[in-house]
Amino acid sequence: MFSTSTYKNRRQALRQQLAGGILLFPGNIENPINFEHNTYPFRQDSTFLYYFGLAVPSLVGLMDLDENKEIIFGCEATIDDLVWTGPQESLSDRAARVGVLETAPFTSLVHYIERAIARNRPIHFLPPYQSVSKLLLSELLQTTPSALEPSVSFIRAVAQQRSIKEEQEVAEIERAVSVSTEMHLLTMRLAKSGMKESELVHAIQAFAGNRDCSLAYPPIITVHGQILHNQVRSNPLKNGDMVLVDAGAETAMGYAGDLTRTFPVAATFDSQQRAMYQIVLDAITGASEMLRPGVSFKSIHLHAAKILVEGLKGLGLMKGDPEEAVQSHAHTLFFQCGLGHLMGLDVHDMEDLGEQYVGYTTDDPKDTQTFGLKSLRLGKPLEAGFVLTVEPGIYIIQDLIDHCKASNRHSDFVNYTELEKFRNFGGIRLEDNFLITPEGHQLLGPDLIKTIDDVESYRSRYV
Repeated sequence: MFSTSTYKNRRQALRQQLAGGILLFPGNIENPINFEHNTYPFRQDSTFLYYFGLAVPSLVGLMDLDENKEIIFGCEATIDDLVWTGPQESLSDRAARVGVLETAPFTSLVHYIERAIARNRPIHFLPPYQSVSKLLLSELLQTTPSALEPSVSFIRAVAQQRSIKEEQEVAEIERAVSVSTEMHLLTMRLAKSGMKESELVHAIQAFAGNRDCSLAYPPIITVHGQILHNQVRSNPLKNGDMVLVDAGAETAMGYAGDLTRTFPVAATFDSQQRAMYQIVLDAITGASEMLRPGVSFKSIHLHAAKILVEGLKGLGLMKGDPEEAVQSHAHTLFFQCGLGHLMGLDVHDMEDLGEQYVGYTTDDPKDTQTFGLKSLRLGKPLEAGFVLTVEPGIYIIQDLIDHCKASNRHSDFVNYTELEKFRNFGGIRLEDNFLITPEGHQLLGPDLIKTIDDVESYRSRYV
């Protein structure tokens, strides 16, 4: 946890952004896997962590803006609980560590909200993503889960505050990225022809755990890098393949790293792989150089897309004017997703609050219809204090190629005949994490190797 004053100051800053009413912060519960007492590893709600700091299940934080109250509702451990768990810190002691002086039994929350409803007081809450939270809010607010209406003013205030990272948060993210970097180097050392993808997954899980970290998300370790979120881990590695590793560590305080590298199973890339890899490397370099306050991330995304088109044109896979190709979205045949996203307490920071509030502005809203742009999670102008990813890629998806070719789509910009030579190519992604500074940007964590020469030199020591 951070200092007591950190959480008090965060709540005070939030208080100043909202006119009045009650703010509800439902924490997460321990979710059962297959019966009540066999649970998934507990992960606290990130907004609850940000303002109340307690990684303890079944708590609800409340801020009463009109009555200047802050309360944590929860249950004290019973003697039956203590038999199984051992001595536990009291709820009041836990609350005091984050500067909350009032606690109450969980059951009294219902009465508190009933009184507020009777007085027609506004009750603000964020979009719930756990079923238990939806049911709790519907019970408290005397409505159905489908009728719940999260407070937009609350969402915007939280998104604005959490987007700007404190120095201590940046230090925690740096730690997550540093562990993530070592995880990636481990995969580059271990990968051998004949291994299964799952063996690399297990290796990085153990590595992170031995450093008091968990994984920030289910890792993608695959020889089929064209599948954007591939969770299949049963494929064997063989010479001629590339391994795409998208993996990040999460610290005990909940802060994430998120890195991607692609490397050959053999000691070196083949000629196709080398050419395509260099295009993606040029894109991440060109996009990263644009990172600074005031520049819209959407413009950086489109700049990266143009670099990809220029490189693919050099290989004969695309043709025509690169600028026009991007304007026509022809690049999405090869680069279907967004260039990056905010990162912090969540690997996709605050995605539960809604991308339209977190990644965009009312003046330039998210494009939810256009293929490619609808997958861009961040589009708004950058600000000092943002932490984000930059992750261009090239993905040769056979079904997508066949679909577009059948309708002659993008034929002014795509050389489908030449593309057949790359039909079984797979995919490449490179991803780094950055802090936006007043002067520009800062790479977070150690600089994980990514040039062709560095990757091949490192691989050649272990293959």
